[in-house]
Amino acid sequence: MAVTAFNPPKLASSPRDSFPSISSSTSYSVSLISFGIRNSVGSPLKRCLKQTCSVRAMSSSSSSSFGSGMEESVKKTVNDNTVVVYSKTWCPYCSEVKTLFKRLGVQPLVVELDELGPQGTQLQKVLETLTGQRTVPNVFVGGKHIGGCTDTVNLNRKGELELMLAEANAKTDQT
Repeated sequence: MAVTAFNPPKLASSPRDSFPSISSSTSYSVSLISFGIRNSVGSPLKRCLKQTCSVRAMSSSSSSSFGSGMEESVKKTVNDNTVVVYSKTWCPYCSEVKTLFKRLGVQPLVVELDELGPQGTQLQKVLETLTGQRTVPNVFVGGKHIGGCTDTVNLNRKGELELMLAEANAKTDQT
């Protein structure tokens, strides 16, 4: 895979939500391939939940295996984090899910697709391929896809979401 340039994206909390989110600079697109493979901090994105870290990103020119690499990166991100929410900043359903997790005392990794430029669209297509879900939020707990807003809220109402979170945290603590 040819890499023409690297530029660290901004990895910071959104002032609106206070959740970690991923956004890109204007001159380079974020390549999620580099997340989990070439994270200069160590453990893939895990430490980013607690602090801002430097993650290298590939420039927007990419190889033909980009989609499959992005798919592997999504799988790794989902497996390496207790809760991952693929979101869009303007979406009220995404806001509802992020607020729910905040109420539960959970700080998910939030990937704001609309802040990733063209790669946000590509990432949403990869998510659709992996989950069959076209819409956001796209929520993962303990490495498992649980669905969107309605699915997440229903799991919480039934008391199943907290059980899933407890199981995911126990699994994370063992590793």
